[in-house]
Amino acid sequence: MTSSGRTYSGKEVAVHNSRESCWIIVHGKVYDVTDFLDDHPGGSKIILKYAGKDATAEYDPIHPPDAITTNLKPEKQLGSVDLTTVEKVEVKITDEERARQERIAARPPLSEILNLHDFEAIAKYTMPEKAWAYYSSAADDEITNRENHAAFHRIWFRPRILKDVTKVDWSTTILGQKSSMPLYITATALGKLGHPDGELNLTRAAAKHGIIQMIPTLASCSFDEIMDAAAPGQVQFFQLYVNKDRAITKRIVQHAEQRGIRGLFITVDAPQLGRREKDMRQKFEAENPSEVNKADQGGIDRSQGAARAISSFIDPGLNWSDMAWFKSITKLPLILKGVQCWEDALEAYDIGLSGVVLSNHGGRQLDFARSGLEVLVEVTTKLKEKRGLSFPNEKFQLFIDGGVRRATDVIKAVALGATAVGIGRPFLYAYSAYGPEGINHSLQILHDEFEMNMRLLGARSMKEVVPEMVDSSNIHLHIVSVPSDNLYESNYERLQGARLREIKNKL
Repeated sequence: MTSSGRTYSGKEVAVHNSRESCWIIVHGKVYDVTDFLDDHPGGSKIILKYAGKDATAEYDPIHPPDAITTNLKPEKQLGSVDLTTVEKVEVKITDEERARQERIAARPPLSEILNLHDFEAIAKYTMPEKAWAYYSSAADDEITNRENHAAFHRIWFRPRILKDVTKVDWSTTILGQKSSMPLYITATALGKLGHPDGELNLTRAAAKHGIIQMIPTLASCSFDEIMDAAAPGQVQFFQLYVNKDRAITKRIVQHAEQRGIRGLFITVDAPQLGRREKDMRQKFEAENPSEVNKADQGGIDRSQGAARAISSFIDPGLNWSDMAWFKSITKLPLILKGVQCWEDALEAYDIGLSGVVLSNHGGRQLDFARSGLEVLVEVTTKLKEKRGLSFPNEKFQLFIDGGVRRATDVIKAVALGATAVGIGRPFLYAYSAYGPEGINHSLQILHDEFEMNMRLLGARSMKEVVPEMVDSSNIHLHIVSVPSDNLYESNYERLQGARLREIKNKL
């Protein structure tokens, strides 16, 4: 039986500070997490650190707002606490954190950040290690993660000359909604890992620059908090992970529609999360060896780092027959996010969906899945052959994401038939390294790149960016000699193998 009406004192909570009886405080509420210690995907050490104390500051960046109430039984949600009686947790500055703060102080001024690669370079050295590992990690050997970017190097321009390019316009419409650029901010989880305002940085920047934000299911901020931060008339999409409990999914979708969401992007490439080893190693290194041994003996897999901690509700049984159900519960345009071959794109068209995102989840799911750009060439070719479609197409829109770092990458995708392109990690790196000013600067960089490259290509509007302006003949060849992208390669952090733990010298 729950005692949710009771208010505890800080002293009452503080005595429950052990593995045998472990209570924590989050946002003024008291939770008994004793039985959850061995199931916590992030390990028990971090929970025990805050046993009997206020864990809000540690909880917020790496959990969606409702994670604790979703994962704990009602009877473990004990009630409220009088925060005036709670002893403040002493924050000890480690040597690693002190060194990180020194690196933050040594950042170059924002005026010296010239491209999206630069934000990534600074974020790599100034973000907390756990946050960098979660944002940058990808599946297995991270081949697909790198291929997403490399694929753009196999597309070359065929510029047209002697066009009057005094005025160029790179605005477009996405699902009938205006956008100042043919790109959108795609959904990425746990925005507060990089900055205390999390996804709100993206919401505000999207409004300022006239582009569309896709709100993630697994945001650090609540859905309503993000919607409330939007400017009047601001257009937002919603990315949906489908819950095993369809009643929950229905409630989420209909609430999103009522709040004014303009498009529903259903993720279909994550029936199980990929193995993201950089993220996993962070979990191992944060845990006590004795606790890891206990988990090993109990047969509990808690190795998936932050990723598994937030995703256990996702339904692996999602299938094509569910699309009719989605149509019955909402009038929103339905787009499948994570299509990776022309056959599935054709099926989506045939059943009347509004479009597909050709995506491999940023290289975080199936390693050796092809890039969205390569699949785009395949899809436009086959859907023209099978159904007589040409692209971009208002009735069935194609999007891609993954690996985008320049406006030229976006222009290549549009030339090949995409309506728009999703950008994720670069915007996270921008605000992680420089806060709200960083994300605004990153979008201004893209505007400037569009203006210059549209002129140099000889295209006065996005409608003039046509297939004849690119050479895609090498897109399906995975071993092609092209000049190295030194900026990208210098930012890529090589995967590390298993290492010996630090050996303490007893002498």
